[in-house]
Amino acid sequence: MTEDLGYGWQGDLVDMPAYLKRVGHDGDLAPTPETLRALHRAHTTSIPFENLEIMLGRPVELSLDAVQSKLVDRPRGGYCFEHNRLFAAVLERLGYEVTALAGRVTMGTDKLLPSTHALLHVRPPGRPRDQAAWLCDVGFGAGPLEPLRLREGEEVDQDGWRFRLQKGRTVSTWSPATAGWELHQLQPEGWVQRHTFTMNETFRIDFDVFNHYVSTSPRSPFTKRPFTQKFSPGAHHVLDGTKLTTTGPDRSTETRTLAPEELPETLASHFDIVLEAEDARGLITFMRSLNDG
Repeated sequence: MTEDLGYGWQGDLVDMPAYLKRVGHDGDLAPTPETLRALHRAHTTSIPFENLEIMLGRPVELSLDAVQSKLVDRPRGGYCFEHNRLFAAVLERLGYEVTALAGRVTMGTDKLLPSTHALLHVRPPGRPRDQAAWLCDVGFGAGPLEPLRLREGEEVDQDGWRFRLQKGRTVSTWSPATAGWELHQLQPEGWVQRHTFTMNETFRIDFDVFNHYVSTSPRSPFTKRPFTQKFSPGAHHVLDGTKLTTTGPDRSTETRTLAPEELPETLASHFDIVLEAEDARGLITFMRSLNDG
C-alpha cells in the first residue's frame, strides 16, 4: 500500500454503484461533456445543501469515507466542501481531469471576503487545451444545474435559471496576474455577482483548512443558524434559520416563518432530509435557544 501524499481525489475508493443510485443516474459513464452535464444535473438535484451537523454539535468530516457515508448512504446533504470532495472523486474515477478551485462568496458585495467556497475545473480527457474547460459547482445549493463553459461573457439559460461567467477585476494591486473570474446569477432583484474565483489549484488539505474555519469560527455564517437548500428545475427551496423561501425559475418567491417544531418535517418534505429522532429533538432545542437568546 503506497503512502497517500494528498494529491488527487481518491477516485479509486468511490462506491460508484451506490453513488449512481443516490443521484439516479443510469446513463452513459464515458468521460464526455454529455456525461459531465448529466452527472452534474443529477447530483445537484438529488443531494441537498445543509450545515446541520454544526447545529447538532458534530464536526464536518471530509474524508471520502465520511462524505460517502453521509451524502450517499444515510442519505443526508452537506455543504460545498463535502459535495465537491465527493464529486471530484467520482469524476476522477471516470477519467476526467479535475482541479479544485477556491471561491469568495460575495452575493453582490464589494467587500473583500475570505475564500470559503469550493468549485471544480473539469476537462474531459484528451480535450484540446485551446477549448474551454468546464466549471462544476454542485455544492453551492442554488445551481447551476449543469456545468458552465469557462468562456468570457457566456450566458446560459438552464430550465429558466440564468447564469453567466465573466472575467473578474484584479483582486490584488500587487499581483495583476491574480485577476480571475466572476459567476453571476439572475436573482429577483436582477443580476448578482455570486462569487469570484481565481485559477489557482486547491488540494484536499486546503479543503480541510477552509472547512475548519467555516464549521467552527464564530465569524462564519454557518455556525450561527441552520441553512439548507434544495435546487431543482422547478424550484429553489431555502431554509435560513426558521425562514422558508421558495423561488421559481421565473424569480417569483414565497416566504414564510416556521416554528422550531416545524423544522424536522419541513426538512423531510422540502429537502429530503430525514433526521433521526434524537437529531430532530436536538435541532428544535438549538433553535429554541436562539429564539430565547
